[in-house]
Amino acid sequence: MSLLRAVATVGGFTMISRVTGFLRDVLIAAVLGASPLADAYFVAFKLPNFFRRLTAEGSFTVAFVPIFAGLLESDGKTIAMRFAEEAFAVMAAVLLTFTVGVILFMPEVMTVLAPGFVDTPKRFDLAVELTRVTFVYLPLISLVALMGGVLNSIGKFAAMASAPILLNLILISSLAVFADALDTPGHVLAWGVAAAGLAQFLWLLEACRRSGVLPSWRLPRWTPRMASLFRLMLPAMLGAAVVQINLLVDVILASTLPTGSVSFLYYADRLNQLPLGVVGVAIGTALLPSMSRQIRAGKDHEARASQNRALELGMLLTLPAAVGLIVLAGPIVEVLFQRGAFDSQATDQTALALAAYAAGLPAFVLIKIFQPGFFARRDTATPVKIAAFAVVLNLILNLILMRYYAHVGLAMATAIAAWVNMAALAMLLHRRGVYSIDQRALSRVARTIAAVLVMALGLFGAIDPLQAWLNGTSMQTAGALALLVLGGMAVYGIAAGLFGAIRFDEIRDALRRRVKRR
Repeated sequence: MSLLRAVATVGGFTMISRVTGFLRDVLIAAVLGASPLADAYFVAFKLPNFFRRLTAEGSFTVAFVPIFAGLLESDGKTIAMRFAEEAFAVMAAVLLTFTVGVILFMPEVMTVLAPGFVDTPKRFDLAVELTRVTFVYLPLISLVALMGGVLNSIGKFAAMASAPILLNLILISSLAVFADALDTPGHVLAWGVAAAGLAQFLWLLEACRRSGVLPSWRLPRWTPRMASLFRLMLPAMLGAAVVQINLLVDVILASTLPTGSVSFLYYADRLNQLPLGVVGVAIGTALLPSMSRQIRAGKDHEARASQNRALELGMLLTLPAAVGLIVLAGPIVEVLFQRGAFDSQATDQTALALAAYAAGLPAFVLIKIFQPGFFARRDTATPVKIAAFAVVLNLILNLILMRYYAHVGLAMATAIAAWVNMAALAMLLHRRGVYSIDQRALSRVARTIAAVLVMALGLFGAIDPLQAWLNGTSMQTAGALALLVLGGMAVYGIAAGLFGAIRFDEIRDALRRRVKRR
């Protein structure tokens, strides 16, 4: 599967996932707003996802996929699957033990991870109770990541990319049908998270079975291959930890700010995650197994070219999204969330955080593009050192900026730290002689920036004529936003074509190749 096709597959399903995720968050915002119950639920939702990114996507995947893909390339499917089965057994045992321990000691864990909740006992007790339920999600979704890594390595991206849609549909159904079935809607959502973990696990099991790569059950056993996997995982886990700590620090510090700050950051981050997931995660997911196979086969020039094409595509899609989120932050938040318990003050505060997060969006995507340059070469240690520095910088900036800008300062610090992280990754790849931006990529990115500037001027010019609608009824605001978004996309598309940032003949050729394969 070509890189463009793999990115399109992952990005397409991720887009559906993000859209259903927005519907989920719109419903949650209407029911919970930015209340103490909302703060408690968001912490309960974030904690298992924090550890998931730490143990699964952040460390296991980047260590497992290069080894598994390399074994497929050099030793064949039988040896590669034996390795996957060993990893499945060991990961299941470790994660189940860890999950039980955290659930038993949840009050102590919550005291460390959300210290600001201690001063509000009701919110603290709710967070403990809800997180004990949601934490069941961790072992299930981590094993989902393993099976997804197996499928991605054989060029099957759809099942893993579509799995998050189940989470969103289950949470939407939970609130829509069972909102009053338990003590609070927060309890309903927490049980929905646990149920979604099981649903995703069964979905990936079936996908693996249909693709002929279903791992057989083995007793956990420490083997030389497991030792090699965990040697790669340890620095990757530390690297994932410092990246996730950047986000967790925001939650910890936001818990010490006025009520609602955790929720403002959550809603803003969810909006920022749409282009990051559709573009950054999709490219990173498709790029890692591709580069791993190319490097294992000694085709370093092809790996370098893959990274440059990924950079072109990433910036082509990310830069206009970042500018659009900054310019239209207020109307976007208002249209999506301002209803029910989510009032205009919550809209204003969330929009400010969104603009700050969006300023770092290109950096977040570039990190996803540059990291596979290390991971595919089985270097999981270098990104740790870079990320550790970024986390220290983020903490220092948090403590400074939150004094002046409250929760918005936390988002600003995260964006700045991401740019520093990205720059360091690119610089080290270049110094090692394994990556340099080629003339084509440099030219395309410059043309993309020019097209984005034209789009930004067009948006600023259109806001004034539509100001009355933007300040009008909900329907008028939604209509004005739709005009701005569609108009901005049209202007950007035309400008990108005229400047040569998009080559329509290349898209046509790629589509023809795909049709011929069918």
